[in-house]
Formats: sequence, C-alpha cells, structure tokens
Amino acid sequence: MQFDIELYPFPPIETASEEGILAVGGDLSPGRLISAYSRGIFPWFSDDEPILWWSPDPRFVLFPESLKISKSMKTVLNKEHFSVTFDQNFREVIESCSSAPRKDQDGTWITNDMIKAYCELHDLGYAHSVEV
Repeated sequence: MQFDIELYPFPPIETASEEGILAVGGDLSPGRLISAYSRGIFPWFSDDEPILWWSPDPRFVLFPESLKISKSMKTVLNKEHFSVTFDQNFREVIESCSSAPRKDQDGTWITNDMIKAYCELHDLGYAHSVEV
C-alpha cells in the first residue's frame, strides 16, 4: 500500500524547538507515521501527553558499514550463542521493548497506542523487527 505523504503535512523541520519538538497532536495512522519518518520526524510521548512529534538536530544515525566491533564482542559473536531472525515476531519484540525495566525510569515511551500503530505498519510491510 502506498501513501501520499502530502496528505499528512508537517511544519519544516528547521522550525523545531531547540530540544527538537516540531509539532503537537495528530494521530498515529500509517499515513501520518510514514509521512513523518520520510521527513526525519518521529513521535515520542507518554500516555498522559498529547502526541509530540520530534526532529532533533543533530540526529543519531548508525551506518552499519562504519560500525566498529570490539575484539571482545567479536569473541562473543563467534561463539554463536545467538540466533538472529527477521520479522518472525514483531508484536513480541515491541511489547518486550515496552515492558523492559529501565533504571531510574517508570516505563518507556512505547504506549499501547504506539504498539497498535507500529504493528499495523508491520502488517503493511513498513516496520520490521530483528529478533536475537
């Protein structure tokens, strides 16, 4: 399924606050999420807040071809104690991430509405998981 991202406008990312907040409100529909991510924007909020749309500058981007794996990590990986699969259990991955304990935090930003929205993106072929 294709989405016309122009149907889901956002302000220019250059107008984001110093912290990176760009917009408030809207919904987590597949079209809006795809429109946001295609522009470098993502939702991040808590259950008791409206949807906050973020585009911080700078953004962290990990380039796999530039990743340096330490010698000790290579040793761990070479023992083949882990198996890696893709898109085998998206819902379990996102639910596990939402309930993982975090030091000095009451929870995560992955709300039930976010789980539902990202599972829908996965069902449409836009969101993927890596299971280890």
